[in-house]
Parts: sequence; C-alpha cells; structure tokens
Amino acid sequence: MTSTFQPAARPDERVVTPVSPAPSAAALPHWARAVDAWMSQPRSAQAAIVGLSIYLLLAANWPLWLALARIGGAPSVYMRSIGAMAVLTVAGTVALLSLTAWTRWMKPLWFAVVLLAAVAQHYMLTYRVVMDPSMAANALQTDLHEARDLMSWRMLIDVLLVCAPAGWWLLRVQVPPMRAWRQLWRNGAMLAVAVTVAAGGAALMSRELAPLMRNHVTLRYMMNPLASVYSAGAVVVKPLFRHRRQLIPISGGAALGASYAAQARPPMFVVVVGETARADHFALNGYGRDTTPGLAGRGVTSWRNVHSCGTNTLASVPCMFSSLGKAGYEGSRDDHENLLDVAQAAGLAVLWIDNQSGCKGVCDRVPNASASEGLSSDVKDVLCDGDECLDDVMLRNIDQRIAALPAERRARGVLLVMHQMGSHGPAYAKRSAPDVKRFTPECKTNVLADCSHGELMNAYDNSIAHTDRFLSRTIDWLQAQSSRYDTGMLYMSDHGESLGEYGLFLHGLPYNIAPDVQKHVPMVVWFGDGLRAREKLSTACLRSDQDVALTHDNLYHTVLGVMDVQTPTYKPALDAFAHCKATS
Repeated sequence: MTSTFQPAARPDERVVTPVSPAPSAAALPHWARAVDAWMSQPRSAQAAIVGLSIYLLLAANWPLWLALARIGGAPSVYMRSIGAMAVLTVAGTVALLSLTAWTRWMKPLWFAVVLLAAVAQHYMLTYRVVMDPSMAANALQTDLHEARDLMSWRMLIDVLLVCAPAGWWLLRVQVPPMRAWRQLWRNGAMLAVAVTVAAGGAALMSRELAPLMRNHVTLRYMMNPLASVYSAGAVVVKPLFRHRRQLIPISGGAALGASYAAQARPPMFVVVVGETARADHFALNGYGRDTTPGLAGRGVTSWRNVHSCGTNTLASVPCMFSSLGKAGYEGSRDDHENLLDVAQAAGLAVLWIDNQSGCKGVCDRVPNASASEGLSSDVKDVLCDGDECLDDVMLRNIDQRIAALPAERRARGVLLVMHQMGSHGPAYAKRSAPDVKRFTPECKTNVLADCSHGELMNAYDNSIAHTDRFLSRTIDWLQAQSSRYDTGMLYMSDHGESLGEYGLFLHGLPYNIAPDVQKHVPMVVWFGDGLRAREKLSTACLRSDQDVALTHDNLYHTVLGVMDVQTPTYKPALDAFAHCKATS
C-alpha cells in the first residue's frame, strides 16, 4: 500500500487541492488534456497578473509593433525598439494590475481589462487611431447609432481572438486565497519591482527610447492596455479632482445695434454646423469632382483656408461658439456663456436643431430640439433608418419650430443653428440618399480597410454631395422667407477626416500631430438681398477674401457682426466680414 505524504500548510496559507479535469475532458486528445491540466493549476494572484500581462503584450499590442516596424525600417533597427517598448509595456501593465492582485473575485475585472485591450486594438488596427484622452472622451460621448456604425463581424472576430484564450484561462485557473497582510506585502513588492524594471529599462534603453518617443508621440498611446486605461481614467477620474467649474457670464451688456431701430424686416441667420467635412473635397474649393453643384448655382462664397479648433466634435463645437478662441477655451478652468447666450440676452429668438449626438453643452440654455422629434411615420420611413436620419429631416417642421419661439423675440430676429450628421464615418454610405449617389461603386462597410481607395472616396464624396443638397435646400427655404425676414446662412464644419492618408482613417488624433486633413474645414456663406443690403456688404469684397486664413475663432465675432449684436466681447478684428461693410 503506497502512502502519499502532504507537507503541512503554512499558518497563513490554505491548502488548495488542484481540480481534476472535468469528466468530459477524458474525451479530449492527450495534448488537450495536458493543456487543460496546466491551465487549471493553482497560481497566486501575482503570478496570474504577470501571466496576463505577458499575454496582453503578445496578443493586444500589434498596432504598436507594426508602427515600430514602419518607423524602424530594417529588422536590425526596429527590433531594438520593439524590445525596449516590450519591457516598458509589460512592466507597466504588471504595475497597473498589481493594484488588483487579490483573489479569484478579481477575475471579472481582469477579463474587463482584456476586453478593453481587445476592442482598443481592433480600432487602432482598423482605423489607425490612438487611445489618447481626447479619443476616450469622444468615445464616451458617442451615442447609440454612432456606436452601431462602428460594429462589424470583423470587430467580433478580432475581439474573440484576444478574449477567448484569456477568458478560458481565467475561467480554469485557480487563485488560492491568502491572508490580507501577506497579499498586501506581495502586491507592494510586485508593484515596486515592476516600477523598478520600467524605470531601469527606460534608463538603459534611453538611447533608443528618447528620440523615438520625442519624434513619434503617438506611440505612447498605443501601449495596450496602458493607454486605454490611462485615457479613460483621465476622462472619468481627473474631473473629480479638478477645480469645480463655474459658468462665467459674458452676456452682460449685450444689446441690439442701430440697424434694428428702423428695420423693415427682422434678420434670420442660419448657422449650419457641419460634421467631418474636408475643405479639399468641396468642388467650390477646387476639388476635381463636382461635389457641390447645388451651392455653385446659388451664388455662395466659399473660404478655402479655414482651420478647426479641434479634431473631434467634443473639442470643436464648444470652441466654435466660444468668445475665448482656441487658446483661451482650452486654457480656461471654467465654463463660459457662448454665442447663443449672448444672442438670446440681446433679445433675439435662438433655436438649436440637432441631428447629431448633442450640442456638447452649447445649447443648454437656449431652446433646442432633436431633429427627429415629432416626425410622422411616413417621413421617418423616407428619411430615417431606425433612430438615425438624413440631414434633410432638419428642414421638416422647421416653420412650426420657429413659430413656437416667443413672438416678441421673433419680431426682433432669429438665430437658428442646425447641427448636421454630415459625413460622419465610418459608415459614409449611410450619409447620402440613393438619388444623390452619383459616385459609384461606393464602400458600403464600416471596415474601411476592406474597401478599395476608390470605393472609399466615392462613399465620402457622396456624403459631401448630400451636404451640398441639404445646404441648397436650406438656402431655398431661406429665400422663401425673404418676404418676412432678411435671410442668410453660414456653414462651417467642426473638423475634417483622414481617408487613408499616411495609413490613417477617421479623426480625433491629438491636434498637434493630426494631419491637416483633420483640421482643414470648409466655410460657405450665402446672403439674401435683404440681409446683404442691411449689412451693406460688398459681394466683390467677400469673394476677394476667399483665401484669407480663418479659424473657428472667427465664428463668434462674425455671427455677432452679421446679427448686429453689440457686446463687450465682440472683436471687429476677428469678424470675417467687418471690412467688407460699406460703413467700415
């Protein structure tokens, strides 16, 4: 009879008997049973963290390795960079996860980190984005239909390839319980070792890392899952420790100018906030394809050298309507009233109509409405796909929406803002109606890498053509109001888009390193005869300025100038039209 000796357990640890393979495992091949048995072995929380960190290094950092290979050139060069970044990434991941190295009850949290890394890798590989704080903030602001556009079978496969092995291992591995003080000591030691390895590795390999990180800033936002966790934390946690933001009023002293004293008709000015439109894809600006025939036939003026405040909607839209300009807005510790607040304080009727994911706080204190509210079912059948509608929907019920504004304010004037869906990607094909699609064949998937460059250009240009039709119809509607109002329209996009240049897609890169196509935006202006005469504007002067450099900083002052609103925050030097008025 054979006896088995089992050593006594330490007083601070419990004995855990390995779990034998499930009965069904007997039917597995020998190698599969061996793998299952190895995966089922007990491991300390610290060992599990180290193993998971190494797995994520190998399975969820392909965007980083590919970027380093492209930068380095020959393997003899880039392999050193990959080695250096590998040490930093695995040490940093161990340091991060050491805070969670406790018991088996941490397994759901560990799997959540794997899932986050898998999703982040999919988007970095598919759209060449990086997980910086601005991208994380943009993702958290994304609504349901925008998120749906980003879903695909490719995404499911990419995520499963990373998550399935890790999920199976986490399900099978045993993490023995341990006394709290011993667990805390081990976690602290692991954190210290990981930080030491990272710091020592960075020092020893500074010759490779210093110029690499200085010349290629985006690499730091490809270290997965470190960048994703850091960026999400920066968006969610940092505001909790910031100065409590207050609303700073700037509308004091706002008043209507002299033109209102003897006006025959009140002004009605429409500001259309475009979405993801590139200036170089407007035929008005010299693009080789006729993407803007409707605007070309309506006597508009297009500025060719306009740049945005940010590279995503969350950054750009509030900045566009701010009196502070890009530098002041980004450096402010508080919120400020904006263009709409000032116009409303002066006595005008103000309305924001949204066909996007919200106004990002700009319209919080003025009347606002979702474009899809109150639509009849037959209109939705024509213009909407689920809860997402073409921009034409903003012109439906528009007369009723304006009529619902206070009559005394409408008698003075109306400032209407329409926020487009525009050319929002990656589902560009959904942004244009069938009768507008004259560039074919077009890319119909949101996995842009599956399309040829020509198909991608066709889909995007069709979305610009639909914007052209929407703006043309807006002008036609304004002309129909000319017996009651002096009308005009200004269109300006919030940011541009990458369409494969430098291997990049979509938008949202940090502003300082984003390519010009993500910042170079169109600006188009149309004036009816009544408003042009009221403002004493010279059309020839406006057209002579088409190549003048403008930015989002000009919008606030230009709209106030058109509406003749007097306020201490108005700066004539930033009013794009001021010098074209006969009284100047």
